[in-house]
Amino acid sequence: MNILVTGATGYIGKRIIPFLLNEGHTVICVVRDRLRADKSYAEEENIYVIEGDFLKPETLHNIPKKIDVAYYLIHSMSNSSKDFESLEERCALNFKDYIETTNAKQVIYLSGITNEEILSKHLRSRKNVEKILASNQYALTIFKAGIIVGSGSSSFEIIRDLVEKLPFMIAPKWLNTKTQPLAVRDVLSFLTRAAGNKTLFNKSFDVFGPEVLTYKDMLLQFAEVRGLKRYILTVPVMTPKLSSYWLYFVTSTSYKLASSLVDSMGIQIIGKKSDINEILEVHPLTYKEAVSLAFEKIEQNSIVSSWKDSMVSSGRLRNQLHKYVNVPKFGCFKDYKERPVTNIDKTINKIWAIGGNTGWYYGTILWRLRGYIDKLFGGIGLRRGRTSPTELDAGDALDFWRVIFANKEQQKLLLYAEMRLPGEAWLEFKIEDNLLKQTATFRPRGLWGRLYWYSVLPFHGFIFSGMINKLVDVES
Repeated sequence: MNILVTGATGYIGKRIIPFLLNEGHTVICVVRDRLRADKSYAEEENIYVIEGDFLKPETLHNIPKKIDVAYYLIHSMSNSSKDFESLEERCALNFKDYIETTNAKQVIYLSGITNEEILSKHLRSRKNVEKILASNQYALTIFKAGIIVGSGSSSFEIIRDLVEKLPFMIAPKWLNTKTQPLAVRDVLSFLTRAAGNKTLFNKSFDVFGPEVLTYKDMLLQFAEVRGLKRYILTVPVMTPKLSSYWLYFVTSTSYKLASSLVDSMGIQIIGKKSDINEILEVHPLTYKEAVSLAFEKIEQNSIVSSWKDSMVSSGRLRNQLHKYVNVPKFGCFKDYKERPVTNIDKTINKIWAIGGNTGWYYGTILWRLRGYIDKLFGGIGLRRGRTSPTELDAGDALDFWRVIFANKEQQKLLLYAEMRLPGEAWLEFKIEDNLLKQTATFRPRGLWGRLYWYSVLPFHGFIFSGMINKLVDVES
């Protein structure tokens, strides 16, 4: 079948594509920015990448009409827009309008469990999207999931941060809210096995794990899997704002995402039983099994996707990556350094491993201090880390940077700063003529931007020198 996947660079979208290809389908991926499309797609015969934005219907004309099934996987947990719900509505309407002009017989939508009378803003929006996507031109299949557990998922990473950092927690009362977590592997099984299944046409199913757990239960069971003893005291005095700050300062999440999560975590997420497990022969894993499986993926360095690489985790970047590929030349301050390279492969591998647990090779304490300062002023800090310890692709998060361009063959890596700054900053590594050229570019915004540059200039002198020396194995 010809299958259209929207949200192809998202957490679920990136993971479902290999499943569909393994089933022998032809996959058409719609992405807002081609630079963010996985470079491995270029090596596949049955995959096509189309650039389009469902908020801009004029960009959708390249999507082929010959489609059998379409996945609607466009979601956001961002609170950055006041008209969030209207944007999601517009996106769904544009998707529906276009798909109705194609040959698509089925649309599959991954929504959220919405069985409570009072819903969070995001769950309310997803329920509204369900109504919008209903059509007389194609059949709609809806899967409504709760907390998704898998390596790189936001819930997994936040719980991991809390459990591994805090032996004792004084936590908000919403930790007693009940939910039914579902392994990401099971989510993918439901989604892929539904494609073309006529018994599921125009039907909606809640999909969930076999246990009803509170968030407190999830934290404690996570600790058991990790062999850790943890103690949790829940208190009723934490307001949603305090709860958001609690998550923000302890975990790697942004404040906006923390606010969205707190808004949703107060809502009980219990699914309605159906025969969907029997129809699709899916037997959901327990929460502990899902956590154990996630750590197997982490230990194998085989995390396919992470919420941190989503633009939702961005501190600054909101537009398409290609707008930041051309580093400005005028009105900028630059710190340029170059060193001869004796072993190109070794230096490239060092550059591609930079950040995260590896660190920045020189002045580690100062890098961490900059991360703490950024976090203190509402930025993302260093705790976002990186998804893979050795691989980088355009769009990946890298501590408080975003990868704009990464190409080993061209021997070039370009990063864009997402920390709080009175201006914009880029960091480029490029090897030409056996020289490693390292350029830090800063485009200041007003007087404060210029004062900032001159205040950090003394630190740049030895931090950037030390870093490039380590990259080419030269003694500082």
